[in-house]
Amino acid sequence: MNVEELHLVLQQSFSADAAVRNPAETTIRNLKYIPGAVPALLRVASELQVRFEVRQAAAIQIKNICRECWTPRQGFPYSLVSDGETAGESIEEVSPAPSATTANTEEQQGSLSLQQQFPILSDADKAEIKASLIRALLDEPEKSVRDLFAECLHTMVVHEFPDKWPDLVPTLLTTIREGILAMEQPELKHKAGLQVHNALLSLRKVCKRYEYKSKDQRGPLNDIVQASFPMLLPLGQQLVHQNSIESAMMLKQILKIFWSSTQFYLPGRDPGNSNDGDPTNGGSTGSSSIGLARPDMLQPWFDVLTAALKKPLPEAEQPADLEARNAWPWWKVKKWAVQVMSRMFSRYGFVSYADDEPAKEFARYFSTVVAPQFLGPVCETLNIRTLGQFCTDRVVHLCLTFVTSAVELSATYKLLKPHLDFLLYQVCFPVLCLSPSDVECFENDPVEFVHKQNSPLADFYDPRLSAITLVKDLVKQRGQDVTQNLLARMTEILHRYNSSPVEQKNHIEKDGALLTFGSLSKPLLATPKYATQIEGLLLTSVFPDFTSPIGFLRYRACWMVQQFAAVKWTDDGTHLKKLLQKVLERLSDPALPVQIEASKALRFLIETDGADEALLPVLPQLLTEYFRIMNEIGNDEVVSALQVLLEKFGEHIEPHAVQLVTQLSQAFDQYCRAGDDQDDDDAALAAAQCLECIATVLKGVCSQESMLKRLEPLLLPLVLKILGDDGDFIEYLECALDILTFLTYFQSQISMELWQCFPLIYVAFDQWAYDYLNMMVPCLQSYISKSPQIFLTGTAQLPEGPIPYVELIISMVSKTLTNDRASEMECRYALSLFMSILHNCIGKVDSYLPFFNELALGKLGQQISAPQALTRISVYQVLGSALYYNPQLELVELERRAVTGQVFSKWLQDIEHMEKWLPKKMAVLGITSIFKLPTQALPQSIVAILPQLLHTAVRLASAMKEESAKTPKGGDDDDDGLDEDEDDGAAVLGDDDVGDLDHGFGEDEDVKNEADEAYRKALQGSSGWDDDMAKFLMGDWDEDAEDVDEEYESPLDVIDEIIFVNDTLKHAFHQEPMAYQQIQNALPPLSVQAVQRLFLVADSIRAQASQQATQES
Repeated sequence: MNVEELHLVLQQSFSADAAVRNPAETTIRNLKYIPGAVPALLRVASELQVRFEVRQAAAIQIKNICRECWTPRQGFPYSLVSDGETAGESIEEVSPAPSATTANTEEQQGSLSLQQQFPILSDADKAEIKASLIRALLDEPEKSVRDLFAECLHTMVVHEFPDKWPDLVPTLLTTIREGILAMEQPELKHKAGLQVHNALLSLRKVCKRYEYKSKDQRGPLNDIVQASFPMLLPLGQQLVHQNSIESAMMLKQILKIFWSSTQFYLPGRDPGNSNDGDPTNGGSTGSSSIGLARPDMLQPWFDVLTAALKKPLPEAEQPADLEARNAWPWWKVKKWAVQVMSRMFSRYGFVSYADDEPAKEFARYFSTVVAPQFLGPVCETLNIRTLGQFCTDRVVHLCLTFVTSAVELSATYKLLKPHLDFLLYQVCFPVLCLSPSDVECFENDPVEFVHKQNSPLADFYDPRLSAITLVKDLVKQRGQDVTQNLLARMTEILHRYNSSPVEQKNHIEKDGALLTFGSLSKPLLATPKYATQIEGLLLTSVFPDFTSPIGFLRYRACWMVQQFAAVKWTDDGTHLKKLLQKVLERLSDPALPVQIEASKALRFLIETDGADEALLPVLPQLLTEYFRIMNEIGNDEVVSALQVLLEKFGEHIEPHAVQLVTQLSQAFDQYCRAGDDQDDDDAALAAAQCLECIATVLKGVCSQESMLKRLEPLLLPLVLKILGDDGDFIEYLECALDILTFLTYFQSQISMELWQCFPLIYVAFDQWAYDYLNMMVPCLQSYISKSPQIFLTGTAQLPEGPIPYVELIISMVSKTLTNDRASEMECRYALSLFMSILHNCIGKVDSYLPFFNELALGKLGQQISAPQALTRISVYQVLGSALYYNPQLELVELERRAVTGQVFSKWLQDIEHMEKWLPKKMAVLGITSIFKLPTQALPQSIVAILPQLLHTAVRLASAMKEESAKTPKGGDDDDDGLDEDEDDGAAVLGDDDVGDLDHGFGEDEDVKNEADEAYRKALQGSSGWDDDMAKFLMGDWDEDAEDVDEEYESPLDVIDEIIFVNDTLKHAFHQEPMAYQQIQNALPPLSVQAVQRLFLVADSIRAQASQQATQES
């Protein structure tokens, strides 16, 4: 397809005539299969004479194809043939297993080639794309097309830079260098400025690739910093004193490059350092995260950032339109300046959190020199609004964030202390109060008001939330200077409101005061001095507002209930009953935001003593009100409140289950459409919450299989929709899998309709939900165990052809075990699927044993020296299952790989570290199964260790019997004690979090906060990873400690280990008395006695079972 034809097809895709549009769209979807299509798209997208919409469409296709087709992805991994041999000499290096045919039906035998062909860009296309894209991006004037090109660049950088694209950064830096010179010539200034800006944008995309990398993976970024910063710094120093929009756009990109390069580690190179080029050192000296980025190296950058924030922006030069003002490049520059400095402060500015001397030196400099210098411009910026001038919400938010950090340090707090009244009452309190636009939004666009108040992203941009955080931190950390005066001021506002004539009441001021009190609810309730006054506050200043004619005060009253639901009432319960009644009445308030807050308030009141007595009689009406509100707006907290209601009254839910699931499913569809069509984040969150509510209903009725049968037709379309929509609903996948697990696990048989989901799980895993394996495994195990025959004979119709269900599971396990991205936890979940097959398909999957062994033993080889044995133990569970399944075939597989001795040697060592029931059981069953074979049929490597194997099986089975006699399997005695400890710990943490409202830290003290310290140490790569809190906060919690097989169930559960060992050994002794006499002679006397005791215990178990059966009959 040439460029002209492609241009025509893109134009036709905009046609109103479906007969023209549909073929064009089909052609566009298939462009990824056509060599040379992407370079042709680039020529269309970069041609400025082409219609803008067509250029944009071409750029979108380039972005999508590059993202999908730049590198191959793993498809179905097997080419099954009828013959083959296995090579391999050790656990560490095992070649692919011999392919085999399906054992169950002749139709499945023969040769299959199942390698999926995915479109991949050729090397020639890639080379042309890289060269053409850079040229197009550097010259592109349209922002939307430029941003699409930049996203393409980022995709290519991920896969190509630096090894396959070494000239990328030099090209960009040359463009910047030459552009700086050309901008001095008036006739070239505009074009050169555009190219410099676009080159800076491109450089940012390269830097962003390494923004979140660990220190030892940032070598290329350090090289970029060394090469570019000496040129970017003087350019930034020049731009900050200019006034053009072009200068602001370039400066913004420079600050974003600085942000990407410094927000986690400060790179630096010392010309005299012999380790300068060592990427493992992160370009730093010693172990310091600061490296060689000395204060004197960064001070010029701090000067640029300070100048950017201080730069006056005359009102006359700013756009008149509010939206345009917020997007104005010079306000964006200020936003990035304060964002960088806020991160610098929290990341590097605290001496007590620095982990070595260079870091401490930098922190001392920052906290005593840089932060105080920057604090002045920050406060000047916060003063802009008090002077009646414009300042963007984002800049105010970030300035307040910087001040919050400044409160913690003595050096900066001393500067703030004389200005606390200014901060609290001229900056923070006006921000807390509703603005005229907020009131207008409440009254005329209540849906938008609710969205704004409940936005999950508000923490990142809403100055009201950053003001609340600052006030809370001041009270908690510097209470002696703040608390008394603040509470007195807020109380005075409430008294003035109550005593003023109706026409003089300041409703907005009262709302701000209540918001302040409510934001401090936790420390106030935890401090007896103040907790006793809360009841009076609610009675005098909150209860009356439930019937106020001012809608936002009714809204605030319901919000206050949520904050102070734990208050201790001193009367006979009348106040609580009255409060419940008032909240129930507000569920039908004329103002939607009030309804929302009332529905959320019930969530908090429902746990109070006596609440259930008031709510249970009106439960049907309550459910009706909740669904009415949910039909009006998608709000996840409303649905969450409904979920709490369902959990509280779970035993009363069954009569309403069908209606609940029906309405929740309808609400989910409604919210999905809103989230998709209108880009409504609140609706998307509410949709997920609807699914969680459905799971709560299922939890309440899961013991009633007949009810699950009734609910299945309602839920199956919902699950199929989520699983089968190419990842468009991935945010709901976890909930859908939970629902599917309920439907498959708690029903004795799985309907053929439910089997529709099985191949969709594979497709989702393979194409867009790889990270969800852990949540897929439980329902996959149910499919295998509940309907093994369907599992063995079923096939999925995939693009590669019909694929047996068994091979889908093998593909999932293979992709997980061979992928570097997979965690060890995910690998253990994957291996448990092999166990499910071996346990539930006895004698029917012989031909797949080579694959099971290949993958399991390959993983064992990777983990052979791992300090933790958890993944090895999961491999042993598979090997034990295979030995129990067919000991002869399994030993043949091990012998063909010449790894039998190594495997059993390591297995017997690791048995000593097995703590859980399942790996012990599979070790007993697997090892004991070997004794079912004639000794002459055993490989010599096994014959040599038969005495040791016998001793291990007997000892382990006996120990399991003793353990079960002490603690029943699955007992939770220990959990109760743990919960008590956790509760105690939570109470202690809560007390620490509250702080001392009337004292806090003195002005000569830095604030010390355990959670913040752990977080910062974690950010700095602290070597003290024994700190559990730091691990948790940084997402490095030891997930490997979790037991994958805690809930695993299989037909083998009914096998008594003692009886199995007893019967197997007695049979073996009977069949080959001489051989086993030799084995017995090789055993030490204690082991012989252990065998004899086991025989006696087995006889006792059988006698007890016989006696019990007689009694029951």
